[in-house]
Amino acid sequence: METAVEFAAQNGFCAIGAQHAVIKRAGGIIANTKPNPQRLFAAEGLWFFWRLNECKTPVKALIICPDFIRTPEALKALAEITAATPACERFTVSQRTFQKISERDAPDGLLALAALPQRNLAGFKPGDKGIILVLDGIEIPGNVGTMLRMADGAGLDGVFICNKRARITHPKLIKGSMGAVLTVPFFEFDSVAACREWLTENNFCVYLADTRAARSYYDEPFGKKTALVMGSERYGISREWYDGDYSALSIPMFGKCDSLNVGVAATVLCYEASVKNKLAAKRE
Repeated sequence: METAVEFAAQNGFCAIGAQHAVIKRAGGIIANTKPNPQRLFAAEGLWFFWRLNECKTPVKALIICPDFIRTPEALKALAEITAATPACERFTVSQRTFQKISERDAPDGLLALAALPQRNLAGFKPGDKGIILVLDGIEIPGNVGTMLRMADGAGLDGVFICNKRARITHPKLIKGSMGAVLTVPFFEFDSVAACREWLTENNFCVYLADTRAARSYYDEPFGKKTALVMGSERYGISREWYDGDYSALSIPMFGKCDSLNVGVAATVLCYEASVKNKLAAKRE
């Protein structure tokens, strides 16, 4: 069987050290400390390489450590992504250098710098019972990633982000999404007004998740274009959302706590809407 060293030699991989610019760039992306206008993220490991291949994600650079690539599956994933991205930069590094940028205790020698998908809002056309999750000022990257993962699982049409507080390429967001950041259409808006304008023009009914609301989420029939707005962990939903047409929904709390984590609350509301909009439509 071909070894990783042999594969690298035959496919144009260049040996570099810890001071090379691409290693510093990868370190900055992983630490979330540098400007990232290309919206690159670090994808490490066999599972993520499969995901990149499956989603046809643009890969800008491959950084591998042949000494850590020990399984046929890892070598196969590397071969597939190398063949699919002929223009990407290719590098090999030592175990020490790879461990410097790896976030794993036992790395498998595979790391890619990839770009998030570019989507055009003009081409985004949800159906008559489409569901959009709106994230207003969410601050914790892991919460955003978790809700993207949930949006994929619940079959939502997309995620809108306004009053952005977390960088979409943050490593905790990428990890939390479990690859959903590559599959769920998401769009960033400069303001609540711009987001609301799009929702109004496209005939979406706006629902605000509000613990003070008299109406419980399970009493809402949904069945129409639905936008569910979740507010920030500290401050809740922006005041601007209350200036237009909306319905407020609450989740009953039967214990001592007065609210749920925003990701958990979003899951409850989104699955309710999805069951009533999408599953009900399939049953008709």
